[in-house]
Amino acid sequence: MTSHPPDGPAPGLISPLLLAWYDRHHRILPWRITPQMAQDGVLPEPYHVWLSEVMLQQTTVGAVKPYFTNFLARWPTVEDLAAAPVEDVMAAWAGLGYYARARNLKKCAEAVARDHGGRFPDTEEGLRQLPGIGDYTAAAVAAIAFNRPAAVMDGNIERVVTRLYTIETPLPAAKPLIKKKVAALTPSDRPGDCAQAMMDLGATICTPKRPSCVLCPLREICRGLKTDDPERFPVKAAKKDKPVRVGAAFIAVTDNGHILLRRRIDSGLLGGMTEVPTTSWTARLDGTVDLSEAPFEGAWQPSGTVIHVFTHFELRLSVWRLNAPAPLPLHDAWWEPVTNLERAALPTVMKKAISAAIPEAFRTARKVSS
Repeated sequence: MTSHPPDGPAPGLISPLLLAWYDRHHRILPWRITPQMAQDGVLPEPYHVWLSEVMLQQTTVGAVKPYFTNFLARWPTVEDLAAAPVEDVMAAWAGLGYYARARNLKKCAEAVARDHGGRFPDTEEGLRQLPGIGDYTAAAVAAIAFNRPAAVMDGNIERVVTRLYTIETPLPAAKPLIKKKVAALTPSDRPGDCAQAMMDLGATICTPKRPSCVLCPLREICRGLKTDDPERFPVKAAKKDKPVRVGAAFIAVTDNGHILLRRRIDSGLLGGMTEVPTTSWTARLDGTVDLSEAPFEGAWQPSGTVIHVFTHFELRLSVWRLNAPAPLPLHDAWWEPVTNLERAALPTVMKKAISAAIPEAFRTARKVSS
């Protein structure tokens, strides 16, 4: 049995075990260069690495795969993405959530195309200068795309490291210590593979609940397994209850199947996305739930309530529907065919509201688009 010091395993023991495991058990992902591909001389494409890392923030691999494939089909290079209309990018992003990422994605692509000749900077410092790229994305792209020994930190890596070293400090206060441990164990050769190995380990074996410790390549040196309960880590600060906000959404539909839509302002929550008219709710303030802020007067009928959970609050929208005989001209709004809704830049909360009032809306749109 391998021994280890009381404060956890020596950093030099970790990466050889991780990389040997990764070579045999890595996940096959559409944006990833596998160890075998690397041996055959295939190099990572920085555009693919960057795009996937932005999409994967606070989103699952399963959800990201079709979006990644669709983006590459539409915009094969960063220059193509830079030249795309922002409305098209927002529409392609719809459903992934955290829409500021999509706005920053477009700005970053424009900066790379305009200021760097279509080539991403190959250092953490250079990457951090780009719009929308923070410490995590800069480290991930530097390590995975350019083989720089950067300390990559995501939720999976934090979980692995806190269990390896039984770090008692709750998140997020523990992040500086975790990053110090990650920097120490990251090898100068294959740093990107080491980061991806820890990501894969956290996603498939060192899972939040019921980790498969018997299959873990680090089981002999994991302090959490030897002296504690791995599921106890990472320690997290007590969560505050999410506030509940209320508002109303207005679904106006014409006899010939057009729905009233408008575009949100670029800044703030869901900035730049398409929406149905709603009342003035925010993350901090309730909106009205009656007809006082309806886009126009009419025989609005209640169509239930939809609930959507954002990162910092829960929103409950009272849905109102109106059958409009003809598309009335309105300032800052337009009438969109219901059959086009699948291609509109509608966030999930708006799709919920529309579906509450028009249950067949997206089935019709999918049938036409297919």
